[in-house]
Amino acid sequence: MSSRTATKVGHGLAKVLGIKLQYRNPTGEEDLTTGESVFSVSSADTFVEGKPTSIEWISQIVPTPRTLINWAYSLFPFTHWIGCYNGTWLVGDLVAGITVGCVVVPQSMAYAKLAELPVQFGLYSSFMGVLIYWFFATSKDITIGPVAVSSTVTGTIVSEVIKELPQYKNHPNVIASALAVIAGAIICFIGLIRCGWIVDFISLSAISAYMTGSALNIAVGQVPALMGITGFSNRDATYKVVINILKHLGRTKIDAAMGLTALAMLYMIRSACNLGARKVPHRARTFFFISTLRTSFVILLYTLISWLVNRHHRAKPIFSILQTVPRGFQNAAAPTVNKKLIKAFANQLPATVIVILIEHIAIAKSFGRVNNYTIDPSQEMVAIGITNLLGPFLGAYPATGSFSRTAIKSKAGVRTPLAGVITALVVLLAIYALPAVFFYIPNASLSAVIIHAVGDLITPPNTLYQFWRISPFEVIIFFAGVFVTIFASIEDGIYTTICVSVAVLLFRVVKAKGRFLGKVRIRSVIGDHMMEDEGKHTGYGQNGSFGVNDPDKSIRNLFLPIGHNDGSNPKVDVESPYPGIFIYRFSEGFNYPNANHYLDYMIATIFKETRRTNPSSYPKLGDRPWNDPGPRRGKSIPIEPDKPTLKAIILDFSSVNNVDITSVQQLIDVRNQLDRYAAPDTVDWHLACINNRWTKRALASAGFGFPTPRGDAPAFERWKPVFSVAEIGGQNSAAAAAEYDENEKELRRLRTEEARSRSIGGHKGDVIAHGHDTASSTSGSDLRQQLESSKAYGGVKVPTVRVAVLHGLNRPLFHIDLTSALQSAVANVEMRGEGGVAKGVGTEAV
Repeated sequence: MSSRTATKVGHGLAKVLGIKLQYRNPTGEEDLTTGESVFSVSSADTFVEGKPTSIEWISQIVPTPRTLINWAYSLFPFTHWIGCYNGTWLVGDLVAGITVGCVVVPQSMAYAKLAELPVQFGLYSSFMGVLIYWFFATSKDITIGPVAVSSTVTGTIVSEVIKELPQYKNHPNVIASALAVIAGAIICFIGLIRCGWIVDFISLSAISAYMTGSALNIAVGQVPALMGITGFSNRDATYKVVINILKHLGRTKIDAAMGLTALAMLYMIRSACNLGARKVPHRARTFFFISTLRTSFVILLYTLISWLVNRHHRAKPIFSILQTVPRGFQNAAAPTVNKKLIKAFANQLPATVIVILIEHIAIAKSFGRVNNYTIDPSQEMVAIGITNLLGPFLGAYPATGSFSRTAIKSKAGVRTPLAGVITALVVLLAIYALPAVFFYIPNASLSAVIIHAVGDLITPPNTLYQFWRISPFEVIIFFAGVFVTIFASIEDGIYTTICVSVAVLLFRVVKAKGRFLGKVRIRSVIGDHMMEDEGKHTGYGQNGSFGVNDPDKSIRNLFLPIGHNDGSNPKVDVESPYPGIFIYRFSEGFNYPNANHYLDYMIATIFKETRRTNPSSYPKLGDRPWNDPGPRRGKSIPIEPDKPTLKAIILDFSSVNNVDITSVQQLIDVRNQLDRYAAPDTVDWHLACINNRWTKRALASAGFGFPTPRGDAPAFERWKPVFSVAEIGGQNSAAAAAEYDENEKELRRLRTEEARSRSIGGHKGDVIAHGHDTASSTSGSDLRQQLESSKAYGGVKVPTVRVAVLHGLNRPLFHIDLTSALQSAVANVEMRGEGGVAKGVGTEAV
């Protein structure tokens, strides 16, 4: 079927179904092409903007074979750089990998206890995390493995599932592995469909609150183990744990000696290294590595002390120790995932996914900015997802990015994600070679390691102060999240901060307030010198070109909110654009949630600032609407001659990207309402700064973009189109014209010198003049030949500037900026003689 036949069939169906194809199209033309527009401009090249089509939209969202190939290639980022791997990179990765490995071994064992699992499962999770991640990583710094918060959430879930399914009491790792598989599958799916942008809905205040509340929760929960206190659960709400600690403080055991001193030593070593780095800057890197290895050093020291104390008391140690840790991967097996398990932890699954995503993506983005590279959130989700999908086959539980280990890895000079393989080798060595040493590690010392690690997650007061200076309300959200975490649970704190942040975002969108703008004439000042009005220009130059003076040096117009609610100087008088013409700016998009709020405010202000065009539009009292009853019986209708009638409205769409059916329909309703208010006249609607073709299509389909019809006369019969034009460039540009002018001046100067030399008398002067004349003639001839053959002019002696309109001629009321919109509105109001006042604001140098 040909396109002409398809068009006829489509028009026939539209007629049968009652569809108005030319709704509010005063031109009467279905498709305008270049040169056919009724709103023509003879001084510039024409341009008719084509409408975006549904087929075009479909072609943009449907993946092509090339897109699918690129998608598959992007799933393995290591292929982008592995071919360039070199010795320098290897040295950096070795140092960073070994350093992180020495840190991750004691930390992962401690975090496994938070997850209610034996310590070896922390080692399994660390090994699989660093080994798998580098294949899919877009961050060189991230270290995947057990972390404090996700381990705590996992431990809570394990405890609750055991209550519901007691058959897993002796096999808690089955629950943790199943949780990792399901969470990993969800996260991997989100990453594969490239929806990593969803994490952007979680604000920084929500993340900070979650991290701070979780750190307090974990630290308080580890105090009983640090002090050797027993008899109550450390999984209760934080405030309950604090109360129980104070109640049972008298039960403190000798474990406190191993825990408190280890915690104090960790902080002392860090403080001493920080001080040494400041005092001896050239040894800063040495102090950094000493500080980094403090955890391993403290654990080894206290393990030695424990061995000396308990080597003859293995059956009944003097204080709590880890005891037997199996060698190798004793729990390697396919993870058990069944309906009962999933149902048991399904209500906690969202919190698990959010915790894994928040920590990893936030840390990856942060270190990417610090180290000058960009991560792909969707690909990072793929990496986390696959890590948690494959890890449980060796006994791993949910893992994500670690802030402390990532910071260490970054400072250690890591060069590529391959450093994770080095870390995996260190962990593998620990799994097979050190279980005998692990037997004597004091539990209290592991608690000290946990408390010391989570202490860095607490948001410091200075950061809170900076938050307060930027957005005080978000600090309230922060404290709300922290309080909920302390008095309820980590999961409830996460939900609270995220929900409140989203609610605030929606409130700001719904209650977005538009601004009425006025005009201010400004000029630039450098130091104490005010620039002259060199750029003032109203037409073409002498060669038909635009002025080439710097527009920043000219007096120009600026549009500011009339009420100065943008913080501008209130002493500066913001003038009304023109009597009866209003400029209204949308501040935060224009969609169905905020359209009504925007337009209600706009209408109320317009009614307040203008008068009805025909006060006697309601001849009888009974004809008036109930909400506009008018004056009391026997009194005349008040006339306010000091108020103008409504002539035109200019809408600034600079902050609007997309519109929808609801917002456009409400705009149509307002247009009809204001047309009745201005009857028998109609209101001209000018739309400026529209930066989306689909938004133009939507507005044009609703009848915006061209003059409103007046009765039976064509809309363009009494319309004066004002278009914005620009130079096409190349040989017809203003730069070429300026170059030509400069060369012409040089040629005239040479000719003047030539004539002057000929006027010099005397034989000697003739000789000199003859020599000068020859040189001048040669120079002039060369310059003249250069002018004639210059590519800038294409062989034309005097270039003429070609200009073209920026916006389509078929939509004359869509404007490139507010200045052109105001020019058009004022010109047509004055052409119709509706100004009601003498030429005023906005009519000169608009």
